[in-house]
Order: sequence, then C-alpha cells, then structure tokens
Amino acid sequence: MTTAAPAASSRDLPHPARDEIRLEGVLHALSDPVRLRIVRELADGEVALSCSHFDLPVTKSTTTHHFRVLRENGVIRQIYEGTAKMNGLRRDDLDDLFPGLLDCLLTAAARQAARRPGD
Repeated sequence: MTTAAPAASSRDLPHPARDEIRLEGVLHALSDPVRLRIVRELADGEVALSCSHFDLPVTKSTTTHHFRVLRENGVIRQIYEGTAKMNGLRRDDLDDLFPGLLDCLLTAAARQAARRPGD
C-alpha cells in the first residue's frame, strides 16, 4: 500500500486518494471482526458517527488502531468536528473501485451475525 502523505496539521488525518485504495488493503481492513462491526454500523446509518458512538469490546487504544487501519486502507474517512473525530464510510469510492464488493461483504456479515448472535 502506498503511504499517505503526512497530514497538513495535527488535526488533518491522512487518507489515501481514491486511486491509491487497493483491494488487498480493503480486504485486510475488513477481515477483523471489530473493524467489520464498525463498517456495518456506519453502513446502517449512512451518516458520520463519532468514535465514542461505538461500543466495542476492546480498549481505547485498540479502538484507535482499528479506526486507523480502516482509514489508512480507504474504507472510512475521518474528520474532526470540534473535539469529536467523525467517521464516515467511503462508500462512493469503494463502489466505484470495486462495484458490489461492499454490499456483498455487508450482506455476508449480516448473515453470519444472524447465525452467531453477538457478532
């Protein structure tokens, strides 16, 4: 994966450009159950959500790591709104680059969660 350019300020977060998003990076980002859970929640609401919105079964530092992996692989976009870091799914970019992939993965994840409550 191409390393994103450094952030312009301490509040700007680096994101890959659309043409830098790689399939293997997206699949890696979505291969973790916690990260997939984050993406499922973002896809359900289709609105940006703050990091604190998510009730995840991991420590704060691990949560930060999961959001960073999703951002660095082009799955989500993170921006600051005041003191909150807001997270939005990069659906348009992902659908343009990999048509149908996100919907297919989300449908499969929902089916799996129905088989195994708690996911």
